[in-house]
Amino acid sequence: MEPSWDVIIVGAGPTGLTLALDLGRRGVSCLLMERNPRPSGLPKMERCNARTMEIFRRMGLSEEIRRAGFPADVSMDIFLVFSLAEPALFRLPYPSVAEYQAQIDARNDGALPREPYQLISQYTLEPLLKAHADRHPLIDVRFGHELVGFSQDEDGVTVEAQRIDGGSERFRARYMVGCDGGSSLVRKTLGIGLQGEANLLELRQGLFYAPDLFDRIRIGRGRHYHLVDQQSTFLIVQDDTKHFTLHSVAGEDAEMPRRFERIVGMPVDYETKYVGRWKQNLLYATQVMDRRVFIAGDAAHLVIPTGGLGMNSGVGDAVDLGWKLAATLSGWGGPGLLESYEAERQPIAKRNVAASRFATLGRRAWRDACVPEVWETTPAGLAAREHLVRLTDIEQRKSAEMAGAELGYCYAGSPIVCNENDPPPDDFIRYQPSACAGARLPHVWIAPGVAIQDLVPEGFTLIDLSHGAQDASGLSQAFCRIGAPFSTLPIASEAARNLYERNLVLVRPDLHVVWRGDHPPDDPGSLVARVTGH
Repeated sequence: MEPSWDVIIVGAGPTGLTLALDLGRRGVSCLLMERNPRPSGLPKMERCNARTMEIFRRMGLSEEIRRAGFPADVSMDIFLVFSLAEPALFRLPYPSVAEYQAQIDARNDGALPREPYQLISQYTLEPLLKAHADRHPLIDVRFGHELVGFSQDEDGVTVEAQRIDGGSERFRARYMVGCDGGSSLVRKTLGIGLQGEANLLELRQGLFYAPDLFDRIRIGRGRHYHLVDQQSTFLIVQDDTKHFTLHSVAGEDAEMPRRFERIVGMPVDYETKYVGRWKQNLLYATQVMDRRVFIAGDAAHLVIPTGGLGMNSGVGDAVDLGWKLAATLSGWGGPGLLESYEAERQPIAKRNVAASRFATLGRRAWRDACVPEVWETTPAGLAAREHLVRLTDIEQRKSAEMAGAELGYCYAGSPIVCNENDPPPDDFIRYQPSACAGARLPHVWIAPGVAIQDLVPEGFTLIDLSHGAQDASGLSQAFCRIGAPFSTLPIASEAARNLYERNLVLVRPDLHVVWRGDHPPDDPGSLVARVTGH
């Protein structure tokens, strides 16, 4: 059976859809299989972080995602409340998308991303991405097709699928990627284990439709409302500001509407759309590939949503793997290129699990301060509330301020990166911009409204900040010899030169730096062989 596609992707959540779209724009044909008959319709993830929005910008999707998401002029504030009808006990302010964009526009030291974050519910994002996949001529989207088994050989992967109508089909491709969630059949079939902490806490999630509620919140409009209780109850405003998700430790589904009424604290018309259970896990796969089969997204790592690293980590997996598959299929990717997926993304999965744990412990710390005295109108109650507020101001930031985790991850140590001796410090909260080898290329304006990220073409790009003083023809010839796409981007910008600290910066297709120097490499052939997996 000859391969009909280059890649089969199992699972059409945000990770699988992003991978399919990235492959499609790189000229790779793929079959996208999903066992459900349609996108799930559940909120699950709620936020595309700044790095994810940079990625979607490269794919031409960022503006459409913003139009579909949370209003740009509404703040991202977080509240600690007894109810939405009472004065807030504490308010942690965060800028709206419009305010954050204004901060980005006014700053040019690399400390801020090219794109602000964006709140968008998963039930909004998935159909949006699917609509693009449906229209792409290289992407064959098949919902209602469940993976039941697969095998691989030296030439490809054969997949057995069960259709929702009861029929069965066999498919074959050169490679396969399992984006099939936390209970991944792909991962289990490969015999890949999980490490970390499982089943830490079980909560229920409720989705409620209350079209008038957001406009009636007098304490301030924001993103999250945490209830002062001992059941970890908190309310999330969804992207249309008419739907709300409530998370709480509850014994049965019927408790969730009562919890919703309690946190709202005033009469409001609402409809319960969904209630379900979910468990907190901090797990990562011990490996993320086996020959021609890979795993990505929740199949490769399970984090607690605190810190917002779940779906966003999956998008990072997709863009790391996408260009490497395309390069290998095009013939210029060396045998070590696909192998570098595990060398790069498995440590990031482990890192993001640690970051999620860090954020979760912060939230638990202030939640533990919700002692019974907090509800008393006594001196002891006042002291308990003051202690709770002080602790919340410190500990809640660990889950709401994770720029370091989002933007500062680095592939130092990767076999396809020319590593430096001093990679930037790893800090989950604070992002320290760096153009060291392995890091994401920091955003910098090179003219009003013109960002360097937007000028970097596809393929490998040498950013030349030397004002033409350096001859990069050796690199160009070395890339040409193996057929890899390569461009030189001359930039006359003092801000960029100061930030990147070298005259020459070589960037790969996913905007990560692979090498930098003040002069061209002595052996350009060896450098090109390394960064392309040869």
